Amino acid sequence: MRSILCLMSLIAASPLWADEVLLDGRIVQGGLIFGHAPGAVRVQLDDELLMHSNDGHFVFGFSRDESEAKTLTVEFEGGQRWSRTLEPEQREFDIERVDGLDQNYVSPPPEVYQRIRADAALTRRARERRDERADWRAGWIWPARGRISGVYGSQRILNGEPRNPHWGLDIAAPTGTPVVAPAPGLVTLAEDDMYFSGGTLFIDHGHGLVSAFLHLDQILVEVGQTVDQGEEIGRIGATGRATGPHLDWRINVGSIRVDPSLLLETGP
Repeated sequence: MRSILCLMSLIAASPLWADEVLLDGRIVQGGLIFGHAPGAVRVQLDDELLMHSNDGHFVFGFSRDESEAKTLTVEFEGGQRWSRTLEPEQREFDIERVDGLDQNYVSPPPEVYQRIRADAALTRRARERRDERADWRAGWIWPARGRISGVYGSQRILNGEPRNPHWGLDIAAPTGTPVVAPAPGLVTLAEDDMYFSGGTLFIDHGHGLVSAFLHLDQILVEVGQTVDQGEEIGRIGATGRATGPHLDWRINVGSIRVDPSLLLETGP
């Protein structure tokens, strides 16, 4: 009888961690998912091991073209396991055909290829940082006020050549309009003149989750600086290959490009 009571006591005292796994976000193409699993010792999405903080926070995303279900598995001390199959909702994205353009607009001239490669190397290095900061837990606000002029996932076919999809959310506003940090983070890139994106700023929010701000007229922070949510970080411009003043706000989690608009419930 005593052994049965001891076993019942041990069961009652065991934490039911598996019942406390929480996921926040839309399971959809381009969606960003924030997870919390107190006591987790391992978090895995299919074959990919996800970073998780000591208190169990983690983040992952679905790409624009993701069509297959993924399995999220969380392991806890004592061998407990929690697993869910996540099937992203499919979306339809705007496709626009534009013909009769000057070919130099469709493809950059060969003499700038070296510059483009150097810019790409800078951005790759800035996204390599991984640490357990979970600055994104503060939530998200709009980085600028203005008209939405471009959306995530849209694509143009120029002179019959499919271009890369648009990876950001475009907010059109006059040159000089303030841009603020949508969430706290660490500045990892601040370049005034990149070929495609002009004035370009990266803020790392932790766990490889990075906001990019493109076509800035001014950058008001520097690499290594920490910023608070709502702090002014730059000014809208039309630098790089832009047809007018606007902010192109993009978000990556690792190599996955996700839709910033899904983080925000209301318009700017």
